[in-house]
Amino acid sequence: MTRLFHDEMHTTPARYVEQLRMEAAQAMLEDSDDPMATVARRTGFGSPESLRRAFTRNLGITPGAYRARFRTTHIDVDGRGA
Repeated sequence: MTRLFHDEMHTTPARYVEQLRMEAAQAMLEDSDDPMATVARRTGFGSPESLRRAFTRNLGITPGAYRARFRTTHIDVDGRGA
């Protein structure tokens, strides 16, 4: 099964799952003010430390630095940030 998965997806099952979790965490960090513990738990990392390690390994920055750099601002109808 692992060999078939690798042949089709060009990665291991574990790396694939981590990538999906990373994408979910990135979206949460960009779009919410949820604490790191909440982001980690909701995206399957379990703890802020596991989330931090995954971000550092995959992106070279911490989740906090990612949030500061990529946070989206919400613009209301008057053109002001929310």
